[in-house]
Amino acid sequence: MDLKEKIKKLKEEKNAVILAHYYQNPEIQEIADYVGDSLGLSQKAAETNADIIVFAGVHFMAETAKILSPEKKVVLPDLNAGCSLADSCPPELFREFIDKHPDHVVITYVNCSAEIKAMTDIVCTSSNALKIVESISKDKQIIFAPDKNLGKYIIKQTGRKMLLWDGSCIVHEAFCIDKLLDLHSQHPDAVIIAHPESEEHILKTATYIGSTSGMINHVKKYPEKKYIVATESGILHKMQKEVPNTILIPAPIEEDNTCACSECGYMKVNTLQKLYNCLYHESPQIDVPIDIRKRALVPIERMLELSK
Repeated sequence: MDLKEKIKKLKEEKNAVILAHYYQNPEIQEIADYVGDSLGLSQKAAETNADIIVFAGVHFMAETAKILSPEKKVVLPDLNAGCSLADSCPPELFREFIDKHPDHVVITYVNCSAEIKAMTDIVCTSSNALKIVESISKDKQIIFAPDKNLGKYIIKQTGRKMLLWDGSCIVHEAFCIDKLLDLHSQHPDAVIIAHPESEEHILKTATYIGSTSGMINHVKKYPEKKYIVATESGILHKMQKEVPNTILIPAPIEEDNTCACSECGYMKVNTLQKLYNCLYHESPQIDVPIDIRKRALVPIERMLELSK
């Protein structure tokens, strides 16, 4: 048997489910039971009847799965699959920040650690961030963390004043506006679509701004167009499958690399071999201390309830 067949067989024997993010390598997306964005993955983690959840994503996503399904084993192919955005919000500093503004409702983007979620009133994803913010009474002041770019986008869309944590995603801040405009001049018929974690000057060029699933749904709705896609390049695999005859061009970044597109090195540390190994050995397991888990569960469940 090849590696994919071994994984499928092992998955059946152990009653496991493989959840993968859109930014994973194509071979991992192909073998996953479900591929989605942070909201969809959270919902699947809460619903699954599997005994083992193999999370092909990054650490905070696997933590979220464990918070939602504490009785299940949650394994991550590589513990080095972290997140620059989550790392930009250290718990001890965020606690000080919250304590200085005790009258604020705390909304955190799901791209943060379990400890940060445990300090939160409600969690959001890029798919439901606008809805979550608009659900908060207008007489309430809001802290939004950790992504300042997503926060600025929400402020612009809702008109709500929010106190922003100064965090960002290195993948979405890597796009080069000069190269993007030059690329667009070469493809003037292309529509620019972007993720709201991108910087404001990138978003100003975009015709559509949305989450990873939102971007995929947008190109499915208008498959006759050509697109320049400003988000992590892993999305192009699923997107191209949905619209096989549509021209998709990754947005360029400041530094040159092999594909001249933005890739998340953390997402890409997961491989098919590591996925097999972690399922076979049921390790490394993700665990969340019970006190943090209980506190973090409340804002996640609030988000899921509002997202139904």
